[in-house]
Amino acid sequence: MFQKRDRNVKIVATLGPASNDYTMIRALFEAGADVFRLNMSHGSHEEITERHRIIRQIEKDVDRPIAILADLQGPKLRCGVFAGDSEELIVGEKFRFDLDSAEGDSTRVCLPHKEIFAALEVGSTLLVNDGKLRLTVDECGPDFANCTVVTGGTISNRKGVNVPDVVLPLAALSEKDRKDLEFVCDLGVDWLALSFVQRPEDVAEARELAKGRAAILSKIEKPAAVKAFAEILEVSDGIMVARGDLGVELPVQNVPPIQKRLTRACRAASKPVIVATQMLESMIESPVPTRAEVSDVATAIYEGADAVMLSAESAAGDFPIEAVTTMNNVAIEVESDETYRSIIEASRGTPIPGVAGGIVSAAREIAETADIKAICCFTHSGTTAALTARERPRVPIIALTPFDAVARRLCLTWGTHCVFTSEVERFKMAVVSAARIAREAGFATSDDQIVVTAGVPFNVAGTTNILRVAPCEERLIFRTEPE
Repeated sequence: MFQKRDRNVKIVATLGPASNDYTMIRALFEAGADVFRLNMSHGSHEEITERHRIIRQIEKDVDRPIAILADLQGPKLRCGVFAGDSEELIVGEKFRFDLDSAEGDSTRVCLPHKEIFAALEVGSTLLVNDGKLRLTVDECGPDFANCTVVTGGTISNRKGVNVPDVVLPLAALSEKDRKDLEFVCDLGVDWLALSFVQRPEDVAEARELAKGRAAILSKIEKPAAVKAFAEILEVSDGIMVARGDLGVELPVQNVPPIQKRLTRACRAASKPVIVATQMLESMIESPVPTRAEVSDVATAIYEGADAVMLSAESAAGDFPIEAVTTMNNVAIEVESDETYRSIIEASRGTPIPGVAGGIVSAAREIAETADIKAICCFTHSGTTAALTARERPRVPIIALTPFDAVARRLCLTWGTHCVFTSEVERFKMAVVSAARIAREAGFATSDDQIVVTAGVPFNVAGTTNILRVAPCEERLIFRTEPE
């Protein structure tokens, strides 16, 4: 009934032309993918619908929850076109961006985004083509920016433009994003990844539109988002450290410490964090990764990230299954290292105040000081499982919930093995159910013990208040459970 993972960190695999049918998507799941990402920048609504259908069919066939994450494109800032398709910008020369729609030349090009000019100041930086070209603003107005080329190179038609050092007066959701958001929420995705987040208000807007149909995951890819991270984290359900654009808009040496800081903050807040972009980039064309890429994946796992993500490697690469397998193998090896445990435990914060925080902290301590095989938590909202994952226990977390949406969203959370279960009315039956699932899923035998946490009264969210160490032999549970 259950494909047991031998690791705690989760793997997010992006679907695309290389992973577009039942056979390949199921192979990716069996290789280790826990969450499938649908990139709304690519693919029609019809293609997205078909991928969603296939994932839900696989979920039914393997009898295990699978999370689906829809990644919204966000506003794309691009320059106009050139009369000769491209021009060479020379260091020290002058170049102008303006609103004139005429084709560009070696001295100017259209930048059809008046919001950028409204935000620019003298000394601001403009980056073109993923930061390969850098220009500094000498003079600007509501419809132009006269610049000096700091880093030269080729500029061509419709290349992307980044403005790293100002907060742009742009909404995180474009008109396309709004349509895509409504479409995927109606389709039934579990997570929405929000691009171009600069401020907490961007997240609030997406949440209002989603109306609870999907959890909101904020992508941190702008310097403004790093500065406002505490506020953004507070209103988000999860975070993605999107190192691609972050590494364009900030000096590359700034990204690793930001990644570490954001990962720890998410863990402290009991919210899942994905580390993303170029993790196994060479595997787009190669069946084996570079040593540096393996080290990069391992570093994110050592830091305690909830998930690591594949982008083009699984969406468009030649070796999608090998990429997922590599991530899976790296995770298993890292998590078996005693250094990993010492790092994870040294970074554990103080327990969350309150009864639920005390219960999950006690569950972890009991599991680590007694011969316990798993922590089984009954959860209605997912909060208890998330709090348990915050503790990063040494034993697996089995999250039991009667709600499909909760089980699927928890697939992104560290260490959680999510199981659909029927509602229970009495704690005795919760223990019986937990023991049966632990045995059937291969986490324990009838000779082992588990920890069970739940809330009484049952079927009420946010009432975690009871913990029991229970044997996995069903007969013993009935005999010892008080009425």
